[in-house]
Amino acid sequence: MLYFFQQVLNGLHSGALYALLAFGYVLTNGVLHRTNLAYGALFAFCGQTMILTAAFGYQALWLTLFAAVVLGIVSAFLYAALISHVLSRSIFEPLADRTPNAIVVTTLGILLLLSEASRIAANTHDLWLPPMLAQPIIFARGHNFNATLTFIQLLDCATVAATIGLAAWALAHSSFGRRWRAVSDDPKAAAMCGVDVRTVFRHAVLAGGLCAALAGVLAGLYYGNVSFGSGLVYGLKILFVTAVGGYLSPLRAALGAAAFGMAESLWAGYFPVEWRDAWMYLFLVAMLVLIGTGRDQSKIV
Repeated sequence: MLYFFQQVLNGLHSGALYALLAFGYVLTNGVLHRTNLAYGALFAFCGQTMILTAAFGYQALWLTLFAAVVLGIVSAFLYAALISHVLSRSIFEPLADRTPNAIVVTTLGILLLLSEASRIAANTHDLWLPPMLAQPIIFARGHNFNATLTFIQLLDCATVAATIGLAAWALAHSSFGRRWRAVSDDPKAAAMCGVDVRTVFRHAVLAGGLCAALAGVLAGLYYGNVSFGSGLVYGLKILFVTAVGGYLSPLRAALGAAAFGMAESLWAGYFPVEWRDAWMYLFLVAMLVLIGTGRDQSKIV
């Protein structure tokens, strides 16, 4: 039971990262209604930017480790805001009324661009942050085993829970949340009712980009590194998870993604880890087929 409890604790952290990414993805996709393959790349790019900037501040500017990390975090959010601004104005808006394939192909190109940019900036070397706040906190004790989480894991989970909680409350009670739901349901009808669809669209893309940046920063602080290709892996998982749950509720998508992260952790604890991604993808595809079929039939009725 202690071993099972340890896997549950591990799933809390991975599930928190998935939940934050899913929340931000649905914010964007709810108004875009197109598959955005660049979202995972933005997550990895911001994590890499934080690490590279922190390394530059520590080695070249002679900053303390804390100051260098803060500089890296600020730069990651600034790049996320800049990229989200460019995406919303120069990519998504011009292509929103065209075929869905136009957005898919374009965001695939952006994914490759961001991955290559981070790889070239790091000179194809993986830079690592030193372990920070890695003191274990014991939740349960056994004869020869302790169920623990590190302080950085608890801090990440608390940050994600606070961010999603505040964002969900704002969507439920603010004017922006009402306008976002209106645009998500029917942008043309919302425009006829006086809603500034373009402004809502841009703010949603920006909020989703900042969620991706926060997830990248938290992943970089915990793991010490975010690899160049991790953006595609995370992006595909979030794409499937949110497709299963639908794009009408960011909070529901976040809860589903957290459950997916917990399932991944339990698989890694009891089954061969090299088969984890294959079986999890198979499970998501099966759920997408079953739930998607039922959803389509209900729309026909």
